[in-house]
Amino acid sequence: METYSHWTGIKPEDRGASAAIGNFDGVHRGHQAVLDIARAYATDKACKLGVVTFDPHPREFFAPDAPPFRLMNPEAKSNRLAKLGVDVLYQLPFDQVMVGFTPEDFARTVICEGLGLRHVVVGEDFCFGKGRQGTAQDLVTFGAAMGFDVTLVPLLNTGDSAISSTAIRTALGAGRPQDAADMLGHLHRIEGEVLHGDKRGRDLGFPTANMAISGMHPPRFGVYAVRVDVLTGPHKGSYHGAASVGVRPMFGVNTPNCETYLFDFKGDLYGEHISVALVEFLRPEVKFDSIEALITQMNADCDKARDILNG
Repeated sequence: METYSHWTGIKPEDRGASAAIGNFDGVHRGHQAVLDIARAYATDKACKLGVVTFDPHPREFFAPDAPPFRLMNPEAKSNRLAKLGVDVLYQLPFDQVMVGFTPEDFARTVICEGLGLRHVVVGEDFCFGKGRQGTAQDLVTFGAAMGFDVTLVPLLNTGDSAISSTAIRTALGAGRPQDAADMLGHLHRIEGEVLHGDKRGRDLGFPTANMAISGMHPPRFGVYAVRVDVLTGPHKGSYHGAASVGVRPMFGVNTPNCETYLFDFKGDLYGEHISVALVEFLRPEVKFDSIEALITQMNADCDKARDILNG
């Protein structure tokens, strides 16, 4: 997948794409429905399939001190879109220049002249341009005048509620990763580089791969059965494991992170990139009376995770 970080400098072969536009936080089933329409057009017209998204997320730009809400970091989003067959990712900067574009400026400067898109697909609630003044129907009007096609997609529902990143955050915050997965169309994943930690897990007999979750909406703190993909390095592959997400209350005040114990694994993962999929919530974080009690519970957690993952 080709990736661009600006609407200028697009290679001639990456212009003329059929692209879905949006933030794509989580790349949930609603996003995938939008992407499928862009894909059908790309197949019919023999052009590339693209996605136009923004970094930082507009909410981060306008409210930088607000609590973390993102379901995915840019790396995870890029990996998911590549798996879905996207040819070109236009990950555009959301900055003062972008904020200053009127709806017509955005349509002309970014979509038409910059990216040279042939077709764009957006949700029917799409807003764009300075002050979010532009509507999805405005985009249809601009497309007709500027020479690109526009398709509007209604919100996708599951059961009695619309699929949204907000609903997925609620499910994850309640420790319901399967409900989140139903809306996502895939297991929620925490992705990133394996960092050096305090190495307490190794001392306890459970060496863990530690990842930061800063800037991300945290799932409910606790222990999960997980599936792990090692994305880089000599140990690339898929594994089962148990992960603890939270602040490690046994050991004082700590920054929230994700610590993953890979079953039947031996090797060094420091500096490698891994993807941890939350399968089932096992229990909340607990401060135990002793290290021995903690180890006993960790063994029980791993046994339960193995049963779930092998079931």
